[in-house]
Amino acid sequence: MSTGTEETAPLTDARAAAHPIELPARLRDFLSGGPLRDVAGTGRQITASLPFTGEPLGSFAGATAGDVEAAIARARRAQAAWAARSVRERAAVFLTLHDLVRRNEELLLDVVQAETGKARQHAYDEVLDSYNVCRFTALAAPRTLRPSRRRGAVPGLTRTEVDHAPLGVVGFISPWNYPLSLGANDLVASLTAGNAVVHKPDSQTALSAVLMRRLAIEAGLPRDLWQLVPGPVEEVSEPLLAGVDGLSFTGSTAAGRAIAEAVAGRLIPAVLELGGKNAMIVCADADMDTAVDCAVRGAFSSAGQLCLSIERIYVVGGRYEEFVDRLVAAAESLQQGAAFDYSRGLGSLTSTAQVKKVHGHVEQARAAGATVRCGGYLRTAAGPWMYAPTVLTDVAAEADLFASETFGPVVSVYPVADDAEAIAAANSLNVGLNASVISASASHGWEVARQVEAGMVNINEAFAAVWGSIAAPSGGIKDSGLGHRHGTEALLAFTRTRTIARQSLHSLAPSDRLPAARFQQTMTAALAALRALRMR
Repeated sequence: MSTGTEETAPLTDARAAAHPIELPARLRDFLSGGPLRDVAGTGRQITASLPFTGEPLGSFAGATAGDVEAAIARARRAQAAWAARSVRERAAVFLTLHDLVRRNEELLLDVVQAETGKARQHAYDEVLDSYNVCRFTALAAPRTLRPSRRRGAVPGLTRTEVDHAPLGVVGFISPWNYPLSLGANDLVASLTAGNAVVHKPDSQTALSAVLMRRLAIEAGLPRDLWQLVPGPVEEVSEPLLAGVDGLSFTGSTAAGRAIAEAVAGRLIPAVLELGGKNAMIVCADADMDTAVDCAVRGAFSSAGQLCLSIERIYVVGGRYEEFVDRLVAAAESLQQGAAFDYSRGLGSLTSTAQVKKVHGHVEQARAAGATVRCGGYLRTAAGPWMYAPTVLTDVAAEADLFASETFGPVVSVYPVADDAEAIAAANSLNVGLNASVISASASHGWEVARQVEAGMVNINEAFAAVWGSIAAPSGGIKDSGLGHRHGTEALLAFTRTRTIARQSLHSLAPSDRLPAARFQQTMTAALAALRALRMR
């Protein structure tokens, strides 16, 4: 158990300088080329920090409203020619991008780590997602987007087709925590569908977007199809929402509600992945090794700065203390620190703001009676924002941490009597993004999982089983969002579904040859025949 004697306040920049780390040569070479010139805004200077030290990583001029309007105009001019290409030609760009990601895999890992502070194994999760998204989208697009025949109004006389036309220009507002998975990779389906995109990555993680955009251009994507407009929310959001034909947003529920209201006024489609407070249920028949392993990965991957992160665990039956003891031991054994290799299993929080939020949640819960079984402090010897993996028990309902997303390496554990109590507790909050069920019985695991109110439910996994099932949609329910990424749903999300029907030989209305009474008789008999033949 932590004594809580280490430093608990965020460090100053001067103190952060005591944590030097050597950047890999390939990353230094990339940074020396001035990659942030690619964002080319005209607003105030914005500086991103290296989370491992707190030192500046790079600066750029943020986008203004005028920059966003100009970016939308450039994207719109480029989109028409792109949409005129065949789906196979567009898809081929992203198969090539897949190969370029592989060729530049180590640099991508460096950049993601440098911007987010996550451990390299967690950065690789994003590169792995890049491979999946590029491959699936490119291979699924020709079949998904091609026109399809449907049964016409009168079989033999009516030929009906459904096609999917691109919307035009789609806006993407992506967060800092997963700059490839929730940023660059999210654009692939929309671009393959024939759209142009105007992308506002978080200002902390613009480099990841720059690098992936450069690789996409090298793969054959026209330069103006992917516009980058990082900058202050108050400058960028309003013109972006006003000028695009569809919008994707990943972020907080509060911000998502405001965006939903704005796009509803324009009647444009939106895909929103919002906040969660993801639950894990450890069933009485769970294999304890599996349960602890999933809990560690679910709670502490990317230092808990993961939309799908497990933040509350319900342990069924009499194994609660055993589970807590083993989880604490596993959490305390994690090697935490700054390294551009695989020597560390846990990295850093990304900013001082995250440290304040996470530690505030822990301290407020402690004051309300919670027990901190491990963690609850900064590991200042490892870096300025290295928050120790933290396990709490006895968290009271009045604590903010009980129901609000913490977004850090913090998890609370609760004993429950049976499956019914666990399911009720997991479903008690008005969020439903991700969940996990641990059971040694396949049938039991499915039975419990089907009762959990979440858009994604993993069995004997924390989040990777659903997220890695790239052919299936991922997204939240309740206050956790609208719409989906991944699957064919992502390819169709920003298209206009259009039905075209050609009528032959006879119109679908009375005529001189078929007076109204005869028309009624004929059509009634024809539709009765369709019913008898069970033709849809």
